[in-house]
Amino acid sequence: MGRIGKIMWRECGILVRNPIYLFCMILFPMLIMLFFTSLMSEGLPTELPCGVVDHDNTSTTREIARRLDGMQTSHVVGRYNSVSEARQAIQRGEIYAFMYFPKGTTADLLASRQPTISFYYSSVTLMTGALLMRDMKTTTMLASAAVGAAKLSAIGKSEGEIQAFLQPIVIDVHLPNNPWTNYNVYLTTMMVPGLFMLLFTLLTVYAIGTELKFNRSKVWMRLARGNIVVAMVGKLLPHALVFLTVTFTYQWYIYNHLGFPHAGSVWHILLLGLLMVGSCQGFGIFMFGIAPSLRMSMSVCSLWAVLGISLSGATYPIFAMHPILEAVSWLFPLRHYYMTYQLCVFNGYPLFDAWSNVMILFAFAMMPILVLGRIRKAMMEYVYIP
Repeated sequence: MGRIGKIMWRECGILVRNPIYLFCMILFPMLIMLFFTSLMSEGLPTELPCGVVDHDNTSTTREIARRLDGMQTSHVVGRYNSVSEARQAIQRGEIYAFMYFPKGTTADLLASRQPTISFYYSSVTLMTGALLMRDMKTTTMLASAAVGAAKLSAIGKSEGEIQAFLQPIVIDVHLPNNPWTNYNVYLTTMMVPGLFMLLFTLLTVYAIGTELKFNRSKVWMRLARGNIVVAMVGKLLPHALVFLTVTFTYQWYIYNHLGFPHAGSVWHILLLGLLMVGSCQGFGIFMFGIAPSLRMSMSVCSLWAVLGISLSGATYPIFAMHPILEAVSWLFPLRHYYMTYQLCVFNGYPLFDAWSNVMILFAFAMMPILVLGRIRKAMMEYVYIP
């Protein structure tokens, strides 16, 4: 314990003297947290600019355009004379979508000839395109239903008969745990931990690699009396405490201050934060042991962490990917963090339902056992090559 304490004191001095640690361990994670939570603070984007091309120009088409403008996520900012003009507005980034009414739309609608109303939207930004497409489709369906209800009422149908004809099957939709469809809840809880894990892994590799780079490795091992376990615990324990403080601050901020839904208990949240930090540090140590080079190990960890965001399953379901990618996804800590979060924290299922993911995160934390001897040899014998 005395040797661990001396190494910890030495490491705290390194942390204080090197501004990289202050920025990457505290300031940058806080900026990431505030940026993502404030970016989607409204939950859903609102007042997205769109346009209308109305060649029919009747009271019915103008009413449909007003209904579209009244939707929460849509705002009609322009009326264009042609489809080509509206398309150019999309290309210039002035609008994200537009609705096209051909001539004779109202006459065909009243005569039950199924007029065609066209929707044009940009999928360059998937969320805005999907939301505007939903609003345009909802608006036209409501207008069609209004015309149908008026015609049925004119021939003497009752309110109940009209409702049964227009909507023969009533759909009762329930969104568990996030009834507001708040994208902040869906995306922030995945992107922020993913970036945290990238930083934690890189800083772990950097802390070990700089011992070789700045020719401090033999002093470090002499303080540990050649015991690599003592050396690793003393060096990385201060890092772990800072990482845990940042992680728990983030969890308090989103669940307590911002009120993100969490059906799971506080103990599940704290355990997940502990496993996240442990798996990142364990994976970073393992990668440095495999490739005891600061440049190479940091490059591999960067690539692994970035691929982990794509293969976590948060933005695209893993089971819909190629079977090889589905198998490879088990090699990324972020995948198991996400599975544990969405099962035990977000949905409130028992920890047993995510036992395989929890055990794999624990296995990532234990991976340094496989390479400690190799790291000790590197610290004692290797010479840093720029």
